[in-house]
Amino acid sequence: MAGPGLALDELVERWKLRLGEAYPPGAAGHAFRVELADGTPAVLKVSNPHRESLQEADALERWDGDGTVRLLARDDERHALLLERCEPGTFLSDWDGDALGVLIGLLPRLWKSGDGFTPLADEADHWAGSLEDVHDQLLREAALYYIRELALTLGELVLVHQDLHGENVLAAQREPWLAIDPKPLAGEREFSVAPIVRSNELGHSRRDVLHRLDRLTAELGLDRERARGWTIAQTVAWSGGSHFVAPHIETVHWLLEAA
Repeated sequence: MAGPGLALDELVERWKLRLGEAYPPGAAGHAFRVELADGTPAVLKVSNPHRESLQEADALERWDGDGTVRLLARDDERHALLLERCEPGTFLSDWDGDALGVLIGLLPRLWKSGDGFTPLADEADHWAGSLEDVHDQLLREAALYYIRELALTLGELVLVHQDLHGENVLAAQREPWLAIDPKPLAGEREFSVAPIVRSNELGHSRRDVLHRLDRLTAELGLDRERARGWTIAQTVAWSGGSHFVAPHIETVHWLLEAA
C-alpha cells in the first residue's frame, strides 16, 4: 500500500463510492461511512495487516450475511473491505434486552465449515510461544496446561469468530443484530464461547462470568469444562497489550476457582 490516503482515493474510485464521515479509529485500522453509486449505505474498511484478521474476508464470504454483515467487495492488496452498513449500529452491549440470548442465537449460525481456515491447534501453539511475557506464574501455567490438554483432543472443527463479544455485534435493519470484525479460526464449538464469557461489557463480576459460562454451555449443549479451559487459555494469551488486562486477569482467576 503506497499510503492510506492514496489507497483510500483508489478504492473510492474503483468502487464508485461517495465518501462520508469516518468512524472512530480502532486498533485494526480505519472505517468510513460510504454510499454506493445507487445510494446504498455501506462501510469501507481499510485494515492494518494482522495475522489474526488475514482471513476476515474469507470468513465473511463463507457466512454470506448469515448472522454477520455482508461482504460487498474486497481488495486484498490494499487490505480493504466494502461492507454492508449496520444502522442504527448500536452495540449489543448497550441494549437493555437479553444480550446473551442474542449471542446464543448467533453462534450456531456461524458454525459453518472450517475448511481452509487457520486451525485452532496452530493458533494455540502460537499463544504458548508468547506466554513467557505473562509474569503471573499461576496464570501462565494454567494457560499452558489447557493449551496442551485441549489441543490434543479437539472435537469437530467449525468456523468460529474468536472475538465475538458485546461490541462486535451491532443493531441492523436486515436483521436485528449482525456480527462484525471477525478474527476467524477453524476451532471446536467450545472455544467459540470464550470471548463472550470474558465480555466484561456484559457485566463484570464472578457471578456474571460464571452465569455466562453456564448458560452458554447449557443452552448450546457444549462441554462446560472445555469451554472454561479455552476461555482461560485465550484470555491469558490475549491479555498482553490490552486495555483490559485487569478485568481479564480477574476473569481468569474466577474461572480457575470454578474448577
